[in-house]
Amino acid sequence: MADAKRPNRLFRNLNAKIASIPMILTALVVFVGGTTWTVVHSFTNSRLLPRLEFVGFDQYERLWETRRWLISIENLLIYGVCSLVLTLVIGFTLAALLDRKIRGEALFRTIFLYPFALSFVVTGLAWQWILNPEFGIQHVVRSWGWESFAFDPLNNPDIVIYGVLIAGIWQGSGLVMVLMLAGLRGIDEDIWKAARVDGIGTVKTYLVVIIPMMRGVFTTALVIIASGIVKLYDLIVAQTSGGPGISSEVPAKYVIDYMFRAQNLGQGFAASTMMLLSVAIILIPWAYLEFGGKSRG
Repeated sequence: MADAKRPNRLFRNLNAKIASIPMILTALVVFVGGTTWTVVHSFTNSRLLPRLEFVGFDQYERLWETRRWLISIENLLIYGVCSLVLTLVIGFTLAALLDRKIRGEALFRTIFLYPFALSFVVTGLAWQWILNPEFGIQHVVRSWGWESFAFDPLNNPDIVIYGVLIAGIWQGSGLVMVLMLAGLRGIDEDIWKAARVDGIGTVKTYLVVIIPMMRGVFTTALVIIASGIVKLYDLIVAQTSGGPGISSEVPAKYVIDYMFRAQNLGQGFAASTMMLLSVAIILIPWAYLEFGGKSRG
């Protein structure tokens, strides 16, 4: 009986399985094949063109001895931690305020979400103008009479990454707000009523009851934000081009510069492999906890 049922399971939804074959093959060839090709060539001495002249871990040793790469990692860590925390906090706060069914909610929702519709290049250029000391925020405040006011982060090597961070948060908070608002609208109204009956304050209800119930929404938001952080490139190029000097370098820009400008493919492959490794370190434990735990359950 069991053997007779196996063909039925195998050929169930056969049309859908056949239709998914091109997508699966494309993913295997493009993603898995491309990733494997990149990792293999990261151990070679490829320059202008890829070549299988293996040099072991020389490219990785050279990578971690390069000051530019170390600065790019430091900048990515600063940008990543601040972006994750602030984008989640701001996005959730905006969603909580809109969830109170305020007047003009649709207008505010559109205003907050609008920056996400812009490309990173447009966002970077807009904030480059806003932060320009000649006609941006500094100029406006000084025109009001506060002559000693100074706000020029994009030309200050010590805080330039925070100037980029402002633009990133401005663009990303709207998307997180929409995700959080959708999650809040899915909370049963009876939970709020029960919290009021028990005398629990609004803030405590959010912290103790609502946020734990929105674990899936927060996980989705974290993955989206993290993927944007790792591939941060457009915003840097549009705002600072990696300057002043190399003070706002990030790994993605390092990879692009070495592969297409310095004509050092081996070094670019090694850097991109380290970026892939960092993503795997984040996603594999998350996928195991998210899906492995459910399977065991």
